[in-house]
Amino acid sequence: MALFNSSNPTLSEKIFNKSLAETDNGVMTVRGTMQKFGFLMLLVVAGASYTWKLYYSFKVPTMMTLFWVGMIGGMICAFATIFVPRLAKYLSPAYAVLEGFLLGGLSAIINDQFKAKYPNIIMEAVLLTFGVAFAVFLLYNFRVIRATNKFRAIILSSMVGIAIFYFVDIILGFFGVNIPFMQFGDNSVIGIVVNLFVVVIAALSLVLNFDQIETGEKIGAPKYMEWYGAFGLLVTLVWLYLEILRLLSRFSSNK
Repeated sequence: MALFNSSNPTLSEKIFNKSLAETDNGVMTVRGTMQKFGFLMLLVVAGASYTWKLYYSFKVPTMMTLFWVGMIGGMICAFATIFVPRLAKYLSPAYAVLEGFLLGGLSAIINDQFKAKYPNIIMEAVLLTFGVAFAVFLLYNFRVIRATNKFRAIILSSMVGIAIFYFVDIILGFFGVNIPFMQFGDNSVIGIVVNLFVVVIAALSLVLNFDQIETGEKIGAPKYMEWYGAFGLLVTLVWLYLEILRLLSRFSSNK
C-alpha cells in the first residue's frame, strides 16, 4: 500500500499492514489517537517541568543525570516501539516522560545561555512549534496540502539527506570536529538557510502523520495503533521544536 510510504519510520506501510493481520479489541480512530497524543504531551510537560525546576533550583548534577537518562532511555523506548508496535501502549508514555526530561534540561540550559540576548527564546520556541503544527493541521484538514505520492517522495528524500548530514556531524563531533553552522547561536547565512529548510521538512512531515493516522482509521487498524500513531506524532513534534529552538538561537546575536 503505497499510501504509507513515509519519512517517519514510526508510521510505515509495513507496520500498518502487519497490524491488520492481528486481532485486537476495537479499531483505531482519529479521536482516540489524538486523545492519547494529548496524554503523552502532558507527560512530556511534566517531565520537562521537573528537570527545568531542578536546573533553577541549583541541582544541576541531578538534572544532568536525568538529561542523559532521558536521551538514552528515550532512544531505547523509541526503537523498541518502532520494532514492536504493540508495546506502544506501555513504552510511549515512558518515552514521553524521558523525552520531557531531555527537553526540559536542554531548554533550561539554552534559556540560561541566551537569557541576556534572547530572554524569551524558550517561550517563543514552544509557541511557534504549536503554531506551526496547528497551521499545518489546518492546511491538511482543508486539503490545501495533500499527501500525494510525489509529496511523500520529496519529504522522504529530504529526510534521508538530513539524517545522513546529522549523522556525519555527530561522528565528526566525537573526533572534536564541529561544523560551525550546525552550532546553537551561529547566525551565518548558510546556517540559517539549512536550519529553515529542516524546519520546513519537519513541519511538512506532520502532514504525513495526519494522513496516516486518518487512513489508519479508514482501513480499520487495531486499537493499539492509536498509541503508535500518537507516538509517531510526538516524535515529529519534538523534532520540530528542537529545530525551531536552534533557528531562534541563530538570531540571538542580532538582538
